[in-house]
Amino acid sequence: MKTTEHNRIDMIDAMRGASLFGILLANMLIFQYGIWGKDEISFYSLSQANHTAYHVIKIAIEGSFMPIFTFLFGYSMVKMKEKLEGKALKYKRYFVRRFLALLLLGILHGTYLWEGDILTFYGMMGFFLLLFLNRKSNTILIWAVILLCLTSLLGYGGFEETKKEQKQMETYVRDTIEIYSTGTYPEIKEHRNNEIPLDISDGLFLFILALAPLISAPLFLLGIYSAKIDTIPQLEKKQYKLGSILVPVGLALKSCSLFFPDFNWSEVFHFIGANLLSIGYIFLFAFLFILSKEGMIKKAFISVGKLSLTNYLMQTIICTTFYYGYGFGYFGKSSVIEGITLAIGIFIIQMIASTLYLRIAKQGPIERVLRIVTNLSIKGPNNRKQTASM
Repeated sequence: MKTTEHNRIDMIDAMRGASLFGILLANMLIFQYGIWGKDEISFYSLSQANHTAYHVIKIAIEGSFMPIFTFLFGYSMVKMKEKLEGKALKYKRYFVRRFLALLLLGILHGTYLWEGDILTFYGMMGFFLLLFLNRKSNTILIWAVILLCLTSLLGYGGFEETKKEQKQMETYVRDTIEIYSTGTYPEIKEHRNNEIPLDISDGLFLFILALAPLISAPLFLLGIYSAKIDTIPQLEKKQYKLGSILVPVGLALKSCSLFFPDFNWSEVFHFIGANLLSIGYIFLFAFLFILSKEGMIKKAFISVGKLSLTNYLMQTIICTTFYYGYGFGYFGKSSVIEGITLAIGIFIIQMIASTLYLRIAKQGPIERVLRIVTNLSIKGPNNRKQTASM
C-alpha cells in the first residue's frame, strides 16, 4: 500500500477523532454519577437494560479508548521531534513549554470545571516520556512489555473495602448526588476539590502518584515505538485486519472481572485485556480507515481529531451544564442509556461543527493557543533560514 504524509496525518486525526467518541462515552458515567459514584452503580436504581448498557460501557469502552489517545500522544511526540530536528532546532525546549501548557490547562480544567480531567496527567507524562524519546526502538518495546506485565500484576487478588470504607463511600456518593444536582457553582467546586470518600494518607497518595506513570506507560511507549519504526500507515490492509483479532481477545479478558468476580486473577486479566483491546481497536480503526471511501463521515472524524483538544473541553462544558445544579441539574437522575444517547448527539454535533469550522480556520482556538505557547511564535517554530508551521 502506497502512503503519503497526508494519508498518515489523516489516519492519525481520524483515529484521534474516533477515540474521542469512546472517551466521551466512558466519561458520561462520570458526568452522570461522579468519578467515584460510577463504580458504585448499586446506589442508583437502574433497570436491567441500563445495567446491561453499563456493563457494555465498562467492558467495551472504559479503560480502552483513553489508551488509544496515549498511544497517539507518544506517536505524535516522535513526529514532532523529527520535524523540529529537521529544522535544526532543539526539541526539548519546545516539549517543555508544551507540557507545561498542558499541565496548567489541566489544573484549570480540573479545578474549575470537572474532576475527570486528563490534561494534567498528559502534561506530567510528557516529561516522563522525554526519558525514552532518544532510546532505540527495541529498547522502548522491551520496556513497554515489561511495564505492561509488572503493572498488570498489581490487580492480583483485587481490593476489598472494609465496612467503614463502604459506609464512607455511600455517604460521599449520596452527598455528591445532592450537591451536584442542586448545588450552586461554588458549592460544587468546593465539594469537587476538597471532599474525598476514603481516608488516604499522604504516603499512600504519593505512592499512587508515583505509580500512575508506570501503569499508563505501556501504550505511550508503544506509540513512540510505532512512530520510530513508522508502522502507521505502512502496514498492509491484511495486517491491520489480522491485528484486529485482539479486539475479541481483549473483550474476553476484560469480561472475566464481570463473570468471575471472585477469581484472583480476574483484575489482572481485566488490565491486560484493556490494553490488548486498545491495541486491537487501533488496528481495527486503521483497517476501517483504509477500507472506507472518501466522504463526509470520514472527513468528519478527521475534523474532530484535528480539533480534539477544543472538542474535549467543549464536552466538559456541555455535559457539566446539562448535569450539574448550575445548569439543568440531571446529575444522578438520568439512565445509562440516556447518557449514551446524549453522547451520540453531542458527538454528531461536534462532527458537523468541526467540519464547518475547519473551512474557515486551520486550527481550533485551544490548539492555536497551545501552539503559540509551544513555539513562542504565532507562525511556528523557526530557525535562522526559514519559518514553518507544524
